[in-house]
Amino acid sequence: MANKLRLGIPKGSLQDATIALFKRAGWNIYADGRSYFPSIDDPEIECMLIRAQEMARYVDHGVLDAGLTGIDWVVESGLEVTSVTTLTYAKQSRRKVRWVLAVPEGSGFEKAEDLEGKIVATELVEVSKRYFAAKGVNVKVEFSWGATEVKPPMLADAIVEVTETGSSLKANHLKIIDTIMESETHLIAGQAALANPWKREKLTQIALMLRGAIDAQSQVGLMLNVRRADLDAVLAVLPALNSPTISQLSNSDWVAVNTIVEERVARDVIPRLKAANATGIVEYPLNKVVL
Repeated sequence: MANKLRLGIPKGSLQDATIALFKRAGWNIYADGRSYFPSIDDPEIECMLIRAQEMARYVDHGVLDAGLTGIDWVVESGLEVTSVTTLTYAKQSRRKVRWVLAVPEGSGFEKAEDLEGKIVATELVEVSKRYFAAKGVNVKVEFSWGATEVKPPMLADAIVEVTETGSSLKANHLKIIDTIMESETHLIAGQAALANPWKREKLTQIALMLRGAIDAQSQVGLMLNVRRADLDAVLAVLPALNSPTISQLSNSDWVAVNTIVEERVARDVIPRLKAANATGIVEYPLNKVVL
């Protein structure tokens, strides 16, 4: 299939966030909950739902041309796949997740070395083994099939678990004593797909649009009108990505200004713009920002 890209969509916790990201990037993916082959409104892409933990294997073997998965599972697999782009989003937030070493509160364990001879439960087995080996600590790392937070202290002495906020660990009376690695979602591709010019170009297009959708999430557009006499004062307020766009209005004494700012600073910038004599200030959401 020379003009068909086989793309892996992570099934599970990242599925909804991934489908929402593709929608913002311009692709509609329809997963009905029963099929592992969701439809997409692009005849050049064929989607398949695959667990994030297995994505690197199927991309490496050529079953899939590309897929989205956490870099943690790529490192865990030890396979040689290429990261096309990073996409910092998770189930609940737009930030990296952490794999942490956690122990029961009141256990007396304060650092990794305190776990000598103990049992550590985790899904991230190989990375955890390398972490303890690098510290010269002998532990028994056991694979956990899930619900890892409930295993200490009866089924394990400590766990290595992924967290966005740490709230689940706290709810299970666990404390973090170290961070093993940070992870974020990557669009990965196999060597055969990247060697195909058409597939490489298609992946570049997808990466560009997904990256643009990610970058737009934290930013908003601002447009406003201002007298030329007050323009310098207004421009001094704006923390723009690039130089703002300035357009002449029908009244030669006035100009329109259009720019992009971080959403978190808009609440501070808008009152300052008003104080600098800007009028008709409009804040609007962005779908994509391509730099």
